[in-house]
Amino acid sequence: MTENAEKSKLWRDLTDPRRAVEIDDLEAGLKEPVFENLDIPEEFGPVSIIVDDHKIKRFSFTQDDYNPWYLQAGPFGDDRIGQACLLGNDLVQLFTLKYRGSKTVGFHTEEQMWFDNPVKLGEKVTMKGAYVESYVRRGQGYVIMEAQAVGEDGRSIIRHRGVEILRTVPGAIGGRASDTPSRPVTGEIPVNSRSIERVDATTKVGDVLSPLEKTVTAEQTAVFSRVGEYVKNTHSDIQVAREGQLRVPIVQGQQQAGLMGELMVRAFGKDWFTSGWFQLKFIAPLQVFDPIALTGKVTAVEKQADGRTKVELEVWVRRASDDRMTVVGWASCKINA
Repeated sequence: MTENAEKSKLWRDLTDPRRAVEIDDLEAGLKEPVFENLDIPEEFGPVSIIVDDHKIKRFSFTQDDYNPWYLQAGPFGDDRIGQACLLGNDLVQLFTLKYRGSKTVGFHTEEQMWFDNPVKLGEKVTMKGAYVESYVRRGQGYVIMEAQAVGEDGRSIIRHRGVEILRTVPGAIGGRASDTPSRPVTGEIPVNSRSIERVDATTKVGDVLSPLEKTVTAEQTAVFSRVGEYVKNTHSDIQVAREGQLRVPIVQGQQQAGLMGELMVRAFGKDWFTSGWFQLKFIAPLQVFDPIALTGKVTAVEKQADGRTKVELEVWVRRASDDRMTVVGWASCKINA
């Protein structure tokens, strides 16, 4: 079989929704996503997908991020690339290869991503992951997944470590970080701080990124959360949301991570795709249509042995409706400056 013939058999998603023409229950034979059904360790994949034009454009729609690198030509040559967080939700959702996605009423509490290389248009990507740890805290069952996406040449694209409450009542818990941060993020902006769009050789501690303002709609949230694969959850279906004591669907934590990815690319440029990292804690739910602002504050600037400069930040997302933060975290990237 030729390489092109092999690729033609791959779909752009974890599951192929075209199966619905002949299959009644697309999740038949999968486990109920409850804490008691966990196997630790439990492996998922490997599974391969194609990063095609539709996948890139669909992600741009869900994030409202139309950077020309994704739609015209990238900064690493003429090839278009995917948004830095393009494959993040695929990694988060690997568990649905063994668990019923439409029965999942969980809460993503923490996300770490390491950005090693850009993904190219038309590339075959292989993903695999595993549940590596589980524990109970404050009456909630948590599980930790570690996963990775690699390109067809074997290079690492992104790595993921996520913490999830496997089944809960989202409207009742209101968002919980997986632990107490050793470095609290207050979201306070220093008096007389300098506002910057880009991180460069002049960047100094105390500089604050110009806010990235977003409003995530119900349509964007549903598409991001796999409505195209007929998955029903608190992000894609209002009835499921209300059964979870939510008035309307909420934006997936991983979708907010993608918004943070956009802010980081704006700040660090192409360097983010090869040396970026963030750790985010989702501390309060975000309803669809609720405007937010994302920003960050530079906390360290250090010259590295290889001549590059490592810049560290505190980052956060704040709701416009009540000024409450929905996400707090930390980020870093090495720049050639």
